[in-house]
Amino acid sequence: MPTPTPEQIAEKFAWARSLFPHTSSVTYLNTASYGPICTPIKEAIDENMEMRLTCRKDDTKLAMAAADELRHDYAALIGAETREVGIGLSTTFGINIAAFGLPLQPGDEVLLSDVDFPVNIYCWRAAAENKGLTLKYVPSHDRMFSTDELVKAITPRSKVLAISYVQFFNGFKCDLVEIGKICREHGLYFVVDGIQGMGAEPINMKQANVDIFAVGCQKWMLSPQGSGFFYISDRIRSQMKIPFGSWLGVDWGGQYSDLFHFDKPWLNTAKTFEMGYYAVWNILGMKAALGIFKQLGIENIQRHNHALLDRLIAYLKTNPLYQITSSLEERHRSSIVSFTAPKVPVLHRKILDARITLVQREGSIRVSAHLFNNEADIDRLVDQLEQYSRTFSS
Repeated sequence: MPTPTPEQIAEKFAWARSLFPHTSSVTYLNTASYGPICTPIKEAIDENMEMRLTCRKDDTKLAMAAADELRHDYAALIGAETREVGIGLSTTFGINIAAFGLPLQPGDEVLLSDVDFPVNIYCWRAAAENKGLTLKYVPSHDRMFSTDELVKAITPRSKVLAISYVQFFNGFKCDLVEIGKICREHGLYFVVDGIQGMGAEPINMKQANVDIFAVGCQKWMLSPQGSGFFYISDRIRSQMKIPFGSWLGVDWGGQYSDLFHFDKPWLNTAKTFEMGYYAVWNILGMKAALGIFKQLGIENIQRHNHALLDRLIAYLKTNPLYQITSSLEERHRSSIVSFTAPKVPVLHRKILDARITLVQREGSIRVSAHLFNNEADIDRLVDQLEQYSRTFSS
C-alpha cells in the first residue's frame, strides 16, 4: 500500500474532526480528563439499544465477536499477541490484576513514583496491606520520573516497578524501553499505567519489556466511561495467580446450552483475568472509536498532536508571563503540555468563559490536544492567553 501524502493525512484528520459534534461550538483541550464522544459511538449504541427495546434478536454473539475483535486490534496497536490482551473496565482494573495476581510474598518491595496518579498508589497500598508488601517511592527530579533514582532505589527485596507511561499533570513521558531494560536486568516485574499515553503516543510491549499494561479507554482512546483493556505478557502469565474467577475464563466453544461442566481448565490467555460478561454498549462504543485510530495510525496522531502543542509552546516561550512546567525533551514529550502564570485560578476561569475546556492540575494549566483538534483551537487559546497577559502590562 502506498504511503499517504501529507495532504491525504490532513484530509483524514479533517474527517476525524467532523465526527465530533462538539467542535462546532466548544474548543476541547481536555482529553487527559476524558475524551468527547463521536457520532459513530452514538450510532453503535443507539442501534443496539433499539435491538434491545424491540427484542428482535439475541445480541450475545454480537458482543462476543466485538470483544474478540477488540482484543486483536488493541494487541496490534501495542505490539502484542491477541492472547495477551483482555477487556477490562478501567486502568484500576488492570492494576489490581497486577497487584493481587503477581506472585509476591510478605516483605517484597514495590517501587512507585512519588509523583504518580493515585490509582497506582492505592491499588498497591491495598495489596501491601493484604499481602504484607512494602511500598517504596522513587524520588522524582523537578516532578519528573528519574531513572537514576530508580537504579539507586532497587534493593534485593525489590520485585515490582509500577509507574505511569505518561504523567497526568505535566505530560512527562517515561522512556519505557530504557526503564524496561533496567527492570529486566534487576529481575523486576514491570507494570505500566498506560491511560495517558495509549491512543496518542506509540508503544510496543515487547520492545519495552512490559509485563502488565493497564488502560482505561475513556480518555485518549475516546471510548465510553467504564471501558478499558489490559495486557499480560506471555512471559509471566503462567506465574500469575487468578485474583478473581469468571465463568468466561474457560473455553465453552460457543456452546452456552450445555453448561453443567465444572472442571474445565482455565484459558491460557489474558481473557482468564476478565470479569464475566461485558458491558455491551461500552464494547460497541470501544469498537466504533477504535475505527478512527485504525484509519489515522498512532504515529500520525502523535505528530498531529505534537505539532499543535508546538504552536502553543512557541507562544508561551515568547511571553515571560508564562512558564512551561512540562519537559520539552523529545523523548519525554507527550500530547500534554502544562504551564503556570500569576493567579492560575483567575486565568483558568477566563479560559473557561471563552468556551475553551481544560483544567488546572498541580498548580498549572494543563492542555491536552488530540486528533479532533486543529490549529484554530490552539489559536483561540493563545488569543485568551495574550489578552490575559495584557492585564499585567497595562
